[in-house]
Amino acid sequence: MSDPTSRPRIVYLQPSLVPPPKDPLRDRFWLLSDTLEGDVIQAVWWTDQCDVEKHFGPGSYPVLERGNFRYHFLLAGIDSSIPGRLKIFRFFLSKTLELHRRNPFACIVAYSHLTTALVGVALKWLTRTKLVIEIATSPHLVYITERPKPTWKDRLRKLNSDLMLHLTVWASDCVHLLYPQQLDFYPLLRSATTESFHEFVPTSSIERHPPAAEFYILQVGAPWYLKGCDLLVNAFRQIQPEFPGLQLKIQGHFPDLAQYSPPSGFGPNVEVLRAVPNEEILRRIGQARVMVLASRCEGMGRVLIEAMAAGVPVIGADVGGIPSLIKHGVNGLLFPSGDCKALATCLRRLLADPDLCRRMGDQSYAFAHSQKNEAIYIRGFRAMVNKAISAY
Repeated sequence: MSDPTSRPRIVYLQPSLVPPPKDPLRDRFWLLSDTLEGDVIQAVWWTDQCDVEKHFGPGSYPVLERGNFRYHFLLAGIDSSIPGRLKIFRFFLSKTLELHRRNPFACIVAYSHLTTALVGVALKWLTRTKLVIEIATSPHLVYITERPKPTWKDRLRKLNSDLMLHLTVWASDCVHLLYPQQLDFYPLLRSATTESFHEFVPTSSIERHPPAAEFYILQVGAPWYLKGCDLLVNAFRQIQPEFPGLQLKIQGHFPDLAQYSPPSGFGPNVEVLRAVPNEEILRRIGQARVMVLASRCEGMGRVLIEAMAAGVPVIGADVGGIPSLIKHGVNGLLFPSGDCKALATCLRRLLADPDLCRRMGDQSYAFAHSQKNEAIYIRGFRAMVNKAISAY
């Protein structure tokens, strides 16, 4: 059994192509350096070394140091093809094995229960190292909530997801849950060793803005149907006549938008925004009157924590980990997932009562900064690693 007061060495398999934050103080691995050390294996959306060094500074490619962690980058571009994915996962395997031979890891942490987790399982068998799997979604809803009528391909993807979930959770030494009920739909997995804590959000660095001159509701997230953007547009149309000047802004990457957009568009005062840097997203969130997350499937909803940290009142669907963030009537409002009329009622209730908006925003702010802050995340992450490395 490892000494819990030591600084374990871990490797983190990060499948996201989004580069780490430019500001080290917003980087969880910089903050985790007080209690852990190790390496992060990550493919990034750049294709040229100069792009990495232009962003992070000279000498940041192929290795970027952040405290006691080092990012090892693969220049992957945005390639979702099968050969592109295989290239990334070969990099995960080869780079981790190379680093492990130099200085063995105490624990492997893999984000998501899908292909990255399978790579983690293979690495566990090859290195005899402990393994943590992080479950990033509500697995019982994944794939079958991406469109109004799931196709047979969606159902096959759901079946594959469930098989991968069982295989990787059984092979893991600890599982990171975003909310305690995340595996409740899977009786065979209820005995898994778990640690439940929120996604990382640098709450202390999120500014609280005064409301913008624009009077708008905001939702951030894609794809369109899974995130319930259609519900929000319809709910907005129901209440818009009651609130002159009210706007709806929806931000995300929506390659599927054409199939949901009416030929004449969504009408006046509805704006679909293109992706922007995180700093700009946080400014938009902080200046919104209300932040909405109308998802049909959700692991937790990082954007809700960001909105709460900025003191913005929130409305969310009662799905996945959202109810673990929103206490109905205290720091926000919940509505039954998929219920457009109930969403409209929640919007009307908040927008018609500025004092209620302010009180819920204050409660959101207090909740995020006291219960979803960086220190609590770091304690949860270290407890998760301790459970894994202490497992027999």
